[in-house]
Amino acid sequence: MNKYLLVFGLIIFASCSKKKTSSPSDPTNIPQYGTPYANVPAATSDISLYEVNERAYSATGDFNGIIPRLDSIKALGINVIWLMPINPIGQIRTVNSPYCVKDHLGVNSEFGTLSDLRNLISTAHSKNMAVILDWAANQTSWDNAWITEHPSWYEQDGSGNIISPPGTTFTDVAQLNYNNDTMRLQMIKDMIYWIHAANFDGFRCDFADNIPDNFWAQAIDSINNVQPARHVILLAEGGNPAHFNAGFQMIFGEEFYDAVVNGFSASNTPQNIYNANSAEYSGVTTGKERLRFTTTHDHAAFTGQYNGSPMSIFNGKAGALAASAITINMPGVPLIYGSQEVGTTSLVSFFEKNPINWNQNADMVAAYKLMLNFHNSSTALKTGALTTYADPNVVCYTRVAGADSVLVIANIRNSSETLTVPVALQGTNWINAYDATTLSLSTTLPVTAYQYLVLKNH
Repeated sequence: MNKYLLVFGLIIFASCSKKKTSSPSDPTNIPQYGTPYANVPAATSDISLYEVNERAYSATGDFNGIIPRLDSIKALGINVIWLMPINPIGQIRTVNSPYCVKDHLGVNSEFGTLSDLRNLISTAHSKNMAVILDWAANQTSWDNAWITEHPSWYEQDGSGNIISPPGTTFTDVAQLNYNNDTMRLQMIKDMIYWIHAANFDGFRCDFADNIPDNFWAQAIDSINNVQPARHVILLAEGGNPAHFNAGFQMIFGEEFYDAVVNGFSASNTPQNIYNANSAEYSGVTTGKERLRFTTTHDHAAFTGQYNGSPMSIFNGKAGALAASAITINMPGVPLIYGSQEVGTTSLVSFFEKNPINWNQNADMVAAYKLMLNFHNSSTALKTGALTTYADPNVVCYTRVAGADSVLVIANIRNSSETLTVPVALQGTNWINAYDATTLSLSTTLPVTAYQYLVLKNH
């Protein structure tokens, strides 16, 4: 959700065929499905994340339509998949958003059955990829059973009417009351249910900034103690650094994203990008990371200054790839949103089926494979110290970890520019990480429009 929107469907109770009017008191009291995935990346810096919008991912728009593309996702260099919400969608006041949850324990029949979901996750695990679930804890649909059975679980106005999230335009959902301890416990149990029922490896928590961090600390403590024991990935959609203290390993980097978008306009310089990175990592301890991206489902579904496809925001294929080269190689966990790797130019909706054309821009797919797989192999890019160099038009930075050094150069202008090579880099020799050609730096370096170079030490 964040500054964005939501989606819906029909109820199928997650573990049986009968419909339920309310959540059982303890949905965690079920056997563990499958064996907990043993290769979940223990170090957050080792994660390369890929977001799947079920409705757009295939012609069928369901779980089974995702499975044939798991090898393609893996080939990009991905080891963690984020599935957008899988729950039934409310029908009252609906905008057909998957973040409008009618039953936190159900599977949206539009996407398939619990068995189909299990098969998708098990297949991803067999290909050495973890799977995390997008979890909408802030609100429910207006026809969620909790509305009538537990009205005190919701925030209400002075007349006792349940309200939508204050300060938002999300009128399709009702705001939950996090001062209610019983509701909090039920929400935690519902989250844990999915670890047992489908063998999910963690959560991307929607609109996390709108929920008290003492709830997240309570929930994460419970999740981390689920048996059988496992490592659980926890990503907060929000920018509040307090999420790290609550137990999240990752939080969003929206300010950095905005800075990259702004950097590609003539009125901004690379320094704005460096400053945003420094601000987002101020006080962040080792093992915690920001999420780095050039699009998400929210940005790709709408128009506006910071919305649209990367192809439109960054002025075409060359600009989109240059923005990704900058973003993937900065400190943080790289995210790819399914559709950007094939250079989709149209908006990608998550409110209805909107199939992606996977047969376009094979050269972009190849470029993303090079970027992500080299990133994954480089200690410098995953954990190395960052040094940035000032230039009005060209991003220039190094990442260094021990003997491993990487130099990133990217022209953020749609015109040829000349980088004044920093004194510290003059006379150094490098190997292009993507094509193995060599480069010796002198005092200046000409770069074509949106050209990017990722170089490793000789």
